[in-house]
Amino acid sequence: MSQLVIQIDDKSYLNATNKTPKQVIKNLQITLNNNEFVCLVGPSGCGKTTLLNILANLDTQFSGSIELQPKHIPPKVGYVFQNPRLLPWRTVRENIQLAADARPETLDFLLEIMGLAAEKESYPEHLSLGMSRRVSIIRAFATDPDLLLMDEPFVSLDPPTSRLVRQLLIDLWTKRAHKVLFVTHDLREAITLADRLIFLSTNPMSVISEVAVTIPRNERSQEMKIEQFRQQLFIDYPQIAELL
Repeated sequence: MSQLVIQIDDKSYLNATNKTPKQVIKNLQITLNNNEFVCLVGPSGCGKTTLLNILANLDTQFSGSIELQPKHIPPKVGYVFQNPRLLPWRTVRENIQLAADARPETLDFLLEIMGLAAEKESYPEHLSLGMSRRVSIIRAFATDPDLLLMDEPFVSLDPPTSRLVRQLLIDLWTKRAHKVLFVTHDLREAITLADRLIFLSTNPMSVISEVAVTIPRNERSQEMKIEQFRQQLFIDYPQIAELL
């Protein structure tokens, strides 16, 4: 059992016009429990992608720490970007194997859960956007990360495809649980997916509220229950409605 402890004391960028620092993140503290699915919800431009890039070690210019505890070591990270980023000259299987040297049976298992077993030798140009996003999810899971980052992976999908991919993601996560930090602007999507919601402020970004999602997972396909939970959030936490 382990926890991921995230402490970002300061993340700033130099302003392009007057070269003065602009603080993007300030005193942000998040703890992820073992195999917990957490959704980050906040206004556009508040710094969510910046946070994910820090967690993925793509941005090291910050003050703070990211550690798996109690061992106090950096986490192994998988990252699902908004764009699937598949290499067009490699098949589905080859794109996944580039990121992870998974055993054939493991790869077949992941492809089967995500409904892509028949497409493993296909090239990206023959895949729909929804299929390509599923490949990028498999690629991240196949690395067996300590932390899986997902940056609005279903953006631009039509509602039926988005619902399908969300359910496939949960099916996969249920069978191969990891700590997940999922960024979304869609509160209904967040409620459908998460164990816990973390609401973020505008710049400089910090945590303003944390809410456990109490709807049983086997009832989250019921849109009425999702909407009731959403409306109650606005009543209990009026500051959330102001952000969204």
